[in-house]
Amino acid sequence: MAAAAADTSAGSEQAETEAPSTPVQRRRGQPRISDKAPRERVVLDPGNVCPDCGSELRLLGEDVSAVLDYIVAKLTVVDTARLKKTCRVCEKIVQPPAPIRPIRRGMAGPNLLAHILVSKFDDHVPLYRQREILARHGADVPRSTMIDWCGQSVATLRPLSELIKREVMKTDLLHADDTPIKVLDPRRKSGSTRGVKEGRIWVYVRDDRPWGGGDPPGAAYWFSPDRKGEHPQKHLADFEGILQSDAYAGFKELYKHDTTGRSRVREAACWAHLRRDFHDVWKATGSPIAREALDQIGVLYNIERQLTGLPAEARLATRRKESLPLVEAFHAWCERQLARISGKGELAKAMRYALHRWTSFTLFLEDGRVAIDNNSAERAIRPIAIGRKNYLFAGSDAGGEIAADAITIIETAKLSGLNPQEYLADVLARINDHVDTRLDELLPWNWTPIAADQEKAAA
Repeated sequence: MAAAAADTSAGSEQAETEAPSTPVQRRRGQPRISDKAPRERVVLDPGNVCPDCGSELRLLGEDVSAVLDYIVAKLTVVDTARLKKTCRVCEKIVQPPAPIRPIRRGMAGPNLLAHILVSKFDDHVPLYRQREILARHGADVPRSTMIDWCGQSVATLRPLSELIKREVMKTDLLHADDTPIKVLDPRRKSGSTRGVKEGRIWVYVRDDRPWGGGDPPGAAYWFSPDRKGEHPQKHLADFEGILQSDAYAGFKELYKHDTTGRSRVREAACWAHLRRDFHDVWKATGSPIAREALDQIGVLYNIERQLTGLPAEARLATRRKESLPLVEAFHAWCERQLARISGKGELAKAMRYALHRWTSFTLFLEDGRVAIDNNSAERAIRPIAIGRKNYLFAGSDAGGEIAADAITIIETAKLSGLNPQEYLADVLARINDHVDTRLDELLPWNWTPIAADQEKAAA
């Protein structure tokens, strides 16, 4: 009879259907398994005696097959008993202090709070669905309680989110974008927007990775109850440098020149935004002129793909040699086309959009750090766009601010290559005990898990 034995170890090999002695190319459609994923080894041993002749068996080798399985998460109630003891001599009563919780007097532990925040703001699972999931695991948590937990968790984390924002805004090169989010407003009692108003989430991204800069990537989010220009102007009050964004009018105040002719903020335009305008015309009308514009812009992007990861100086040199003649040719082509087509159409509108902001569209030819487009910010705003399709609206302006702070921490952790669930759980467990003057140790790009810190201290 075959005997079975099992042991658990952390493996670093990628799961394969067979585990040959030499690596093989991963087949199409096969899952990618992280080196950090736990791996369990189950050994099926035929024993030591031959079933036919009774002689002793010797090991010839082994065939290994991998199965990717899922161990369902579980809720655990942790009962912390603080023993109370007394001294028989002096009658002193001694008892360990109660551990500090992420939420004062709250029943939720750091792992559960991190799970709720990541599920809502990264996996886009509304709280009423999370309640159903938790109920299947044996805990019926009212939605109102989870709302309170989200708010109190983010209040605990807010010093960290504010620090991330300050660090991100210290750069001299930012990507910016914004998107609407519905907010409940009981004061609106009539019309198509009854009970709801349109708030705004703003994002500012620092990302030096395309040109190998030294600053770690980060994303800072703010909520505002409307889209007035005063909000980004407040966010960027101390910013000096290059701002890459769309043509939102609220940024214009930032680009104004002072009495010496100097502008505190320079505008970099987005070629992806321009390309989208031509693409919409081509899809709607099949215009050959729009198609030609797409082809010309596509050549610029082909050059940019070769520059990712190169130093700013190398990027700038290639752009001046290869991209500059193409950009100048595109400018002349737009001027010629405008003289031939209707000035009232969307095609002419797209060309005028480019020509009127030509200095901003060509700034990437002057500074190798500047990207050709604003896709860094558009990627960062995508979680809001996906999330609002699921949880539909924020319950209040305070709810919008909670969302902005939570997403600031989660998205910056992801930009640093961290698992946001593990990061948030660790930070929530530590932050109330952490020295305020050393809060920078918990920034995503500086963070080490508490277990690693304890091992370092012990050593």
